Amino acid sequence: MSVPYDRGTVAVSPRPTAAPTAAPIPDPIPDPTGPTTLLVIAKEPVPGRVKTRLTPPYSPGQAAALAEAALRDTLDVVSRAPARRRVLVLDGRPGPWVPAGFEVLPQAGGGLDERLAAAFAAHADGPTLLIGMDTPQVTADLLAPALAPDAWRECDAWFGPARDGGFWALGLAAPDPALLRGVPMSTAHTGAVQRARLTAAGLRVRDLPRLRDVDTAADAISVARQAPGSRFAARLAGFAAS
Repeated sequence: MSVPYDRGTVAVSPRPTAAPTAAPIPDPIPDPTGPTTLLVIAKEPVPGRVKTRLTPPYSPGQAAALAEAALRDTLDVVSRAPARRRVLVLDGRPGPWVPAGFEVLPQAGGGLDERLAAAFAAHADGPTLLIGMDTPQVTADLLAPALAPDAWRECDAWFGPARDGGFWALGLAAPDPALLRGVPMSTAHTGAVQRARLTAAGLRVRDLPRLRDVDTAADAISVARQAPGSRFAARLAGFAAS
């Protein structure tokens, strides 16, 4: 399911006639396709259901606004990345923050390990990279190694460790739900256990850069500094100014 995104219209004021100038050379448009399916696993940003560890110091409404900003930043990056398919695996209902070009699928039930496993199981027809919504500082350059045309040459898995001991990205050349089921989630050892599961299965694993998840207010401040031009940073700065 693709949700349209209405960007509205922009009024343009008339300009005085001037001597013609050379048109600027636009930035090259990235190839929208690639060998890999990109999954974003996320929650609908509803107050009281997302980013509860930000409360306090932020209100549930502010925490949800930060979650929505982080999700928008993430989806924008994914929409510009080369991918075979772009899929939002969502707990909740889609909103106007879903860009065009995304399929939206509901998350499965169960614990996080089961939900991640189900997301990979639904896309077992080729290489798949999954990321979350908690790293609004993510960029196309950070994802590029796992999305390159040769990303899966002599590589079976991509792993993006998180500073809190978890992981922010996981890519599998041949998605196998069994590689995720039973991994203890949301602990200081989740990432180590998950990576060990991959290597124990004989997979050749390459690592993406370590990133900081947004879980606490201190995380939010740090990540906003890393991504000063993001919606997330702007939203956080707005709260500080109010």
